[in-house]
Amino acid sequence: MKKRVLAIALACMMLLPMLAACGGQGGSTGDADTIKIGGLAPLTGEVSQYGVAVNNGAKMKVEELNAAGGINGKQIDYVVYDEKGDATEAVNAYNRLLQDDKIVALVGDVTTQPTQAVAQQAAKDGIPMITASASALAVTTPGKNIFRACFTDPAQGEILASYAYEEMGAKTAAVIYDNGSDYSVGLMETFESKAKELGLEIVAKEAYNTGDKDFKAQLTNIKAANPDIVFIPDYYETVALIAVQAKDVGLTCPKIGADGWEGVLGKLDASNVDALEGCYYSSQFTKESTDEAMQNFYKNYTEKYGEEPTMFAALGYDAMGMMAQAIGEAGTTDSAEIVDAMTNIQYQGVTGSITFDENRNPTKTVFMISIEGGEYKFAGTYDAK
Repeated sequence: MKKRVLAIALACMMLLPMLAACGGQGGSTGDADTIKIGGLAPLTGEVSQYGVAVNNGAKMKVEELNAAGGINGKQIDYVVYDEKGDATEAVNAYNRLLQDDKIVALVGDVTTQPTQAVAQQAAKDGIPMITASASALAVTTPGKNIFRACFTDPAQGEILASYAYEEMGAKTAAVIYDNGSDYSVGLMETFESKAKELGLEIVAKEAYNTGDKDFKAQLTNIKAANPDIVFIPDYYETVALIAVQAKDVGLTCPKIGADGWEGVLGKLDASNVDALEGCYYSSQFTKESTDEAMQNFYKNYTEKYGEEPTMFAALGYDAMGMMAQAIGEAGTTDSAEIVDAMTNIQYQGVTGSITFDENRNPTKTVFMISIEGGEYKFAGTYDAK
């Protein structure tokens, strides 16, 4: 009998470390002196321009916070993985961050499809998550712990239709979009819906497939419809191709687009930079702002990385700033407490003064950017009427 009791006691003692390791979700950082925040971004691959910029902004914010004492006296340990713009890679990297690195919060992902895949899993785990730049409406719907720093696609689509009609004086519009991209389709649908409401007539709507390089047939059809403006809801690389081919077929009316245009001038050579002359896109950041925080960010980022920050760098900076502020206000690494603090946050960032609506999307003003003489110009802020 004594041997049996002793065996049970030894078994219980062996279980104690395992039970302690299970702990409460988000309640341990693995190091009492640090707070681990995870990051996911496409640091290589076709959309790496966005991922590198977001990650650079997030890293710089971490360094500034740590230099100022961290979060409630604890240093931030920022652990980021390259998901290459792939949803499966992103989920695998997220699981590694959660299980191996023991993160208490996530800043990521960057583009829509990987972010949606990760958000589904993060919602189940209850981990506080904020994406800097994934703009599809469905991103935040999996759970009350999923937030975003950028505008949604529907918000941008509506604002751009209003801007075209009210500020550019357009009476007719054409749309050319990627029918295989959630980003492009989402923007197209809300632009079209708002245009109908306003009385902005859509005279042509042309689709193409993801990865297409030749758009001349669609652009020729659009030219025949003679629209006042053309809406191009896509990312900068494709926008550059479309713009040059529009110039080639003689489609010279102004073009307008959303935040995916950021960086488009870098894809045009000197002979074709005029292809986007007089065009506009919506953004959430401009170096021409007189805000002191923005000017300091611009100066420090340029000195650190040797290049000017894009909107995506600013969004990464603010996304990390909001998560850190929420953790600080929560006073704990408990997931539910961080989520509650984030839900009620009032944050002053380089992309504006930010609060969250009931769907955890930010409320803030749009910056409209024009392209003139091969340069980006601040055309003013805009709120749809």
